[in-house]
Amino acid sequence: MLQGKQTWKFENRPVIIGAATVVGPDEGDGPLAADFDLVHPELDMQQKSWEKAERLLLEQASEFALNNAGIAKEQLQFYVGGDLMNQIISNSFAARTLGVPNIGVFGACSTSMESLALASLMVNSGAGQYVIAATCSHNCTAEKQFRYPTEYGSQKPPTAQYTVTGAGAAVVAASGEGPVVEYATIGKVVDLGIKDPFNMGAAMAPAAVDTIQAHFNDTGRTPKDYDLIVTGDLASVGHPLAKELLMRDGVPMDDTTFKDCGLMVYDVNRQKVQAGGSGCGCSAVVTYGHILKKVAKGELKRVLICATGALLSPLSFQQGESIPCIAHAVAISGGKE
Repeated sequence: MLQGKQTWKFENRPVIIGAATVVGPDEGDGPLAADFDLVHPELDMQQKSWEKAERLLLEQASEFALNNAGIAKEQLQFYVGGDLMNQIISNSFAARTLGVPNIGVFGACSTSMESLALASLMVNSGAGQYVIAATCSHNCTAEKQFRYPTEYGSQKPPTAQYTVTGAGAAVVAASGEGPVVEYATIGKVVDLGIKDPFNMGAAMAPAAVDTIQAHFNDTGRTPKDYDLIVTGDLASVGHPLAKELLMRDGVPMDDTTFKDCGLMVYDVNRQKVQAGGSGCGCSAVVTYGHILKKVAKGELKRVLICATGALLSPLSFQQGESIPCIAHAVAISGGKE
């Protein structure tokens, strides 16, 4: 099942039998609005704190994913998830509500594909018949934890990104109808010494490049084997850098459609989102809300999602540390051999 140095090949072809996304008002005002299961008109979602609002996103996305999969929560064996909050509290409290054995994970904004990779590994190995993978983020919780509270009104440079308010969940099963998870390439931590927390795209781009190249080396595939390759949240600064680095290394990215979830979820020319989207919810809502629908319709036959994450904390930044980054990639096909 290990193929090459860092890629899992899923011979038993685990299936995503149901997925769902729940987002906030800015995401509902973006170009992918029609692909989301639920759009909240207000950021607070009638909750008493931003953290409770984020938790609600994750609980609702999980519930909708189960409904879309046509199974009850009692049929789940495991819940794999995480978020950006300290001690991944959104995931822990949502798992408490769901009442399913929980495995909490953290890969910063790469958590969506990290959790999907682990859920697929469990199902492929027979460790579970039904496993749900889920993650979330909220603009106001992330701002409060990593920068300044939104209410403070702090200005941001154009390289900064706008944390997606949203959650995505996917139910992975041993059999059924839906997109198939073919491969997962687990990334290495890459750190080129960038210390600016307002330039996450540039910090994460080398990690995305490293994982994408590792995927091609391990699987023998090339960009033209995919109808679409997306990075997680490199946005308008990091995504062009990633393409430039890949092309410099001889990877022909012009042979496929190469996009970024942080640029897909918003209209960066119209919405006030700085360089584009970021956060655990970024690649989750784009993948589970938009891309999987296109795969299910046959509009995309095979896709590679490379979610990216910056592994800093407020403490490490305050102590002058650089920003280590990671990226995890998952290959998904339409389900037919």
